[in-house]
Amino acid sequence: SDAICNFVICNDSSLRSQPIIFNPDFFVEKLRHEKPEVFTELVVSNITRLIDLPGAELAQLMGEEDPKLPGANSTASGFFRSLMSLKRKEKGVVFGSPLTEEGIAQVSQLIEYLHKNLRAEGLFRVPGNSIRQQILKDALNSGTDIDLDSGEFHSNDVATLLKMFLGELPEPLLTHKHFHAHLKIADLTLFDEKGNKTSTPDKERQIEALQLLFLILPAPNRSLLKLLLDLLYQTAKKQDKNKMSAHNLALMFAPHILWPRNVTANDLQENITKLNNGVTFMIKHSQKLFKAPAYIRECARLHYLGSRAHTSKDDLDLLTSPGSKELQPLKSQKRSRLDTCHQEETQQRTEEALKELFRHVHNMPDSAKKKKLIRQFNKHPTALTPGSEVPTSPAPRRTRSRSFSGLIKRKVLGTPVILERKSRDATPEPERVSKENVHLLQKCGSPAHMSQAKLKSLEGRKEESCRRMRAHLLSKDSSSL
Repeated sequence: SDAICNFVICNDSSLRSQPIIFNPDFFVEKLRHEKPEVFTELVVSNITRLIDLPGAELAQLMGEEDPKLPGANSTASGFFRSLMSLKRKEKGVVFGSPLTEEGIAQVSQLIEYLHKNLRAEGLFRVPGNSIRQQILKDALNSGTDIDLDSGEFHSNDVATLLKMFLGELPEPLLTHKHFHAHLKIADLTLFDEKGNKTSTPDKERQIEALQLLFLILPAPNRSLLKLLLDLLYQTAKKQDKNKMSAHNLALMFAPHILWPRNVTANDLQENITKLNNGVTFMIKHSQKLFKAPAYIRECARLHYLGSRAHTSKDDLDLLTSPGSKELQPLKSQKRSRLDTCHQEETQQRTEEALKELFRHVHNMPDSAKKKKLIRQFNKHPTALTPGSEVPTSPAPRRTRSRSFSGLIKRKVLGTPVILERKSRDATPEPERVSKENVHLLQKCGSPAHMSQAKLKSLEGRKEESCRRMRAHLLSKDSSSL
């Protein structure tokens, strides 16, 4: 069933030589797109297994309640909220608008350019020229083509404009609903041998929790987040040139992608360190965070391939397509091997259970119940219980002679002839067939093929022979007297 992920139907002969793209999250994305409620329930149930979310925070994560954020009721937050609303009145297609695929396409030009200019010292920290930034911003909002490689713009202009775009989004890239979950992920630490919590971060659980949390982000947010974290990861790798480590980059981007909108540093207080460290962790481990955990991939795969009821028509068409016929022998061989192994394992478990049951019965004290159970075991020799042997078939009983001579003797004397018994192990002698019997059998054929008239004529001949023999014997006895 995993072969379906490697299979691609391609009708263009020029593309058939290209390598096949393997997507291990194929069924995850399929489930996320086709059945979002089922997908969200699956992911959130595993998130709550890793982090402790109270009822209110869980409801906020699920979108059932509006998120309650720090500083939401303060005077400063009201001022910032009104200031941001004034800015959004002049919003364009890209800046200040909710995140869309069109906006991501425009901003991706900035990210591609920065990938080529990661060696600039103080990248994302040193501000660019405000006039050039405004020209570039207007061009992105209008959707015109921009040639960033012309030399008109500096890398610091592009880097500052990227931060500006993230800061003007209506909500942070990681969304308000996920804010409390990120605070809990930062508190995931290891335990010592006595079960006490330590200050050492539990990196494996943090990675797993972030993988799950990123799965339920809106699709545009997740796409842009992946592009951004990959850019910051590559920037940190060049820190010997640009002097920007992962922690320095986190200080630049945490307010734009994680902090709630319309809050100040005073509103967050002790949470600032957690949030900055959280973004630092995302940058360092960005290459692992956008892969679904193995158990989520397996659940999604089984949802579609585990039973025919869950298999959609598209899956059936793909499985029965002409190009996939060469995959069928491999799948049938794999299935037959699995069935054989399963049967052998089941048979072995059955035999062990029967042996254990027989030993238990054998160790029981002598009683009528024990004898009854043993008799039941002996009735089923195929159970392969210890000490039980398959009984040999009884020796065939000796058949009585059916020759005419024997029949005549029984008729004349009136009593059957008692033959000498031989041992059961001896091989029985073949029946002696008289010449008359052979003649009659050859003439009449087998009894199964004889008609009713032939059977009557044969009986008549037998009676006539008996009468003649009886008369002959009587005459012989009278003459001797």
